[in-house]
Amino acid sequence: MRVDKWLWAVRVFKTRSQARQACASGRVTVNERVAKPATGVGPGDIVTAKRRDRVVVYEVVEPLSKRVSASLAAESVIDRSPPREPRTPQDPSALGQRERGAGRPTKRDRREIDRLRRRR
Repeated sequence: MRVDKWLWAVRVFKTRSQARQACASGRVTVNERVAKPATGVGPGDIVTAKRRDRVVVYEVVEPLSKRVSASLAAESVIDRSPPREPRTPQDPSALGQRERGAGRPTKRDRREIDRLRRRR
């Protein structure tokens, strides 16, 4: 079973092409070795994929060749990923809230507010 196809089948990546690109760019390892898209995976293999904001680590229980429902995909892997860091509450002024009576935001203020809201 190809690692790019398996990552797509167990829903680590939304599309198979995203899984292939991640493998080609070196963000996926199988048993601590950088994996090419055609690298084979089987039961007992440890697959690590670096996503945007976190690293996911899965142990292969059953190689899937086709994309299946989320519940079946969850049964086919053992999640060994480190726990996510809890989100810290931010200062309200950092969220784009302005003091009462401060007037309308400038164009620069508006862009900063939009950028902060997109990050959440």
